[in-house]
Amino acid sequence: MAYDQLIAPTRGEAIRFEDGRPIVPDHPIIPFIRGDGTGVDIWPATRLVLDAAVKQAYAGRRSIEWFKVYAGDEACERYGLYQYLPEDTLAAIRHHGVAIKGPLTTPVGGGIRSLNVALRQIFDLYCCVRPCRYYFGTPSPHKHPEDLDVVVYRENTEDIYLGVEWAADDPTGRALLDYLNDTVIPANGKLGGKRIRPGSALGIKPVSEVGTKRHVRRAIEHALRLQGNKRHVTLVHKGNIMKFTEGAFRDWGYELATSEFRDVCITERESWVLENLERNPQLSSEDNARRIDPGYDSLTAKRQQTIIAEVERVTAAIGSSHGNGQWRSMVLVDDRIADSIFQQIQTRPADYSILVTLNLNGDYISDAAAAMVGGLGMAPGANIGDQAAIFEATHGTAPKHAGLDRINPGSVILSGMMMLEFLGWFEAAQLISQGISGAIANHQVTYDLARLMEPPVDVPLKCSEFAQAIVRNFPATGP
Repeated sequence: MAYDQLIAPTRGEAIRFEDGRPIVPDHPIIPFIRGDGTGVDIWPATRLVLDAAVKQAYAGRRSIEWFKVYAGDEACERYGLYQYLPEDTLAAIRHHGVAIKGPLTTPVGGGIRSLNVALRQIFDLYCCVRPCRYYFGTPSPHKHPEDLDVVVYRENTEDIYLGVEWAADDPTGRALLDYLNDTVIPANGKLGGKRIRPGSALGIKPVSEVGTKRHVRRAIEHALRLQGNKRHVTLVHKGNIMKFTEGAFRDWGYELATSEFRDVCITERESWVLENLERNPQLSSEDNARRIDPGYDSLTAKRQQTIIAEVERVTAAIGSSHGNGQWRSMVLVDDRIADSIFQQIQTRPADYSILVTLNLNGDYISDAAAAMVGGLGMAPGANIGDQAAIFEATHGTAPKHAGLDRINPGSVILSGMMMLEFLGWFEAAQLISQGISGAIANHQVTYDLARLMEPPVDVPLKCSEFAQAIVRNFPATGP
């Protein structure tokens, strides 16, 4: 690869993708973006931990060849005004497949709304994956944060984050509003006399079958790597209100699960039908229908027949393959309303494992879950597509703390741990997990965690010292 201002490593090989999966050499070249603001502190700490884990786990048989690339303010310093995402950087990530980045400032001017969103859209990184799990000793506002162990799968490329919108005074937007009011809405026939209020700003919320199914597919594949009741995928939506966007997301998710993954998946309602038959093999279809729908007896005869037909269809289709308890080892797929999930991850966190969402809902829910287990400073993130993956900090740049060697590097370190797992380097990833657990349990933490601990830690560690503490807490005999 030829670059304008980048110097690529002379050693190592690029990661390539086949069928959406990384093919990883023993010495991969991985581009890194230091990040703006506190990136100057966080990245060196992260690199120290990642290199130490790989070295201890593989004793030289594997290593990462780091490739410095530029984005954000640092890119503008090197490439010129408004050059927030230089072509050099995009070419390097495209060629090497996997990258990691610190926090980036959202530019003021320059035509880019968000560098993070831009990277996701440029490389079609359609899954934003955010695990939220608790490390013992981490301060939390919840009594039992250890009960939360979820992975939020947030769709990255659709929904309102696509950025198709018009200001209230935009002439094109006003023309579109008139067209909707005068032509589109009346032609629908089901919207009555609804009209969009004059002077409204407009935004488009696209949700596609292709986008939904590829996203849900990755979530189910993730669930298949888990065990026991963690084999659980919940489709999170607001389909009770937005029936043809969020509701379609739910329906397409179920459709994928019950077609492509039919032999390893069961829906919640299907599990009720089969469990009722396990308890009473002589149970009639009508009585089974009555048990899966508590309001059965108050329904119309037509609706009752629909539920009976559902019971009979499930029994005929999967009774032999999934019945007699076989479904209990499969992936359970259910759905929940988005606002309800905000409550349930706090009141019943152990009930959930993988939450699959559209873009906006996933943004809120992943931050809410992160707050339960230590905040965004301990929240990793990954953006994954079929030809590339970028691992990132989930917090902002915190410029007032930049260069002070005090910020918590946990988000990027844990994102690096996710990256190692994505590469299949589980031994190194496990060392980091154990190192972080040990450091926190020993109250060796940065100021953000130190001040919230009971009792508070009087002398918190610096950013660089926290990284060193993680390495010191690696188990001596390996993962």
